[in-house]
Amino acid sequence: MTQNSNQRDGFSGRLGIIAAAAGSAIGLGNIWKFPYITGEYGGAAFILVYLICIAFIGLPIMLAEFVVGRRAQKNAIGAFKAEAPGSKWFLTGALGIITAFILLSFYGVVSGWTLHYLGLSALNSLADQTPEQLGNVFGTFIADPWLPVLWQVLFMALCVAVVLGGVKNGIERYSKILMPLLLVILIVLAIRSLTLPGAAKGIEFLFSPDFSKLNMEAVLAAMGHAFFSLSLGMGTMITYGSYIGKQENLGVTAVQVSVADTVIALIAGLAIFPAVFAFGIEPSSGPGLVFITLPNVFGQMPFGTGFSMLFFALLAVAALTSAISILEVIVAYLDEEFGWKRKTSTLVVAGMVTLVGALLSQGNGILSWLKLPFLISGEVSHMNIFDWFISLSDQLLPIGGFFIALFVGWKLDKKAVADELSNDGKLTIAYLAAYRITLKLIAPAAIAFVFLASIFGWFSP
Repeated sequence: MTQNSNQRDGFSGRLGIIAAAAGSAIGLGNIWKFPYITGEYGGAAFILVYLICIAFIGLPIMLAEFVVGRRAQKNAIGAFKAEAPGSKWFLTGALGIITAFILLSFYGVVSGWTLHYLGLSALNSLADQTPEQLGNVFGTFIADPWLPVLWQVLFMALCVAVVLGGVKNGIERYSKILMPLLLVILIVLAIRSLTLPGAAKGIEFLFSPDFSKLNMEAVLAAMGHAFFSLSLGMGTMITYGSYIGKQENLGVTAVQVSVADTVIALIAGLAIFPAVFAFGIEPSSGPGLVFITLPNVFGQMPFGTGFSMLFFALLAVAALTSAISILEVIVAYLDEEFGWKRKTSTLVVAGMVTLVGALLSQGNGILSWLKLPFLISGEVSHMNIFDWFISLSDQLLPIGGFFIALFVGWKLDKKAVADELSNDGKLTIAYLAAYRITLKLIAPAAIAFVFLASIFGWFSP
């Protein structure tokens, strides 16, 4: 079933699609999360597994989300209702929207941190401090009951300002500005990092694998990060797919977005690890790598304050391009399913997300005593509410991708898939048979195996 609306907003062309979709995919996952999990799981060994996950799971599922969205021309839930009426498949879309809400709740908090550190860098407040002092600065900041919330509110206000403009005049317009800016800043930082004395060790770390650090937890981290980084399993690419014109080649678009996302992640690694090794810092420093370790590195560089400002500006831009896409998932659902005006839905959703995020941020402060159980690697760990929500989203994203693969592979009519991929027969799609096998068997089997193995601790040492 295909439904079109002449009044429905959409992207103006290929450049807008790539800028917006790549903007969604390229976010804090590439620059904040990718470097430290790469450091934890063996450098190039983890990157190799990550690339395999992108090629055999991430790319096919992104394309599946594009197919569902563009064919139905509806939001994440409405698309499944349109293509599988009277069935329970709409719950897959509902899971995506719930995941988007959960993810944006903590994503807005971390994004607020980037604005705060951009301000600290501009004021030169991070210079001439020891790693211990920088650690205290970070710990004191995230434990403060009000300051992280204020920065989160500011960040969410920026998201609201973009999303209120709609798809073409808001999301696409600003993505076309922000994405080139992000790339320029990242390249400047990478060049500076690569020219530091001792940078070769960082390059070696990125491209020399340490397979001793690989286990099923690392494989789940790679798969989960592929979903997180590509914005899969939470309705984003279904929603963006619904804004793509019928003349666009979905296969080429999905490949371009996946390649752009992966290249940016690798450039981020080249911007971070050579600098980290040049100053003798431990690469597996965890989430604090960005907010504690890197300010220490910048403090030892010539013109370090300027590069620190550039880096946190980069983080803020990357966070914004992703956050607006997540917010749009929920806004589009309320607009189309309940007839809300964009202004109302945007303000309501942003307000609710901010309230939940403000509560989560207290997990690092006044609610740090509250520990919630979480099953991972066959053992129950107890986490604060902030970390618990992050871990929950890491598990929900692959589950959403699992059901999307099954839907397009088994439920959606073969001709419907072929029509979308070939633009109603105008394009040659020699990969259709292999693609359907991937969605029917390879992707869901891989997701299920890795997910269950990591949860229940199969193959754990």
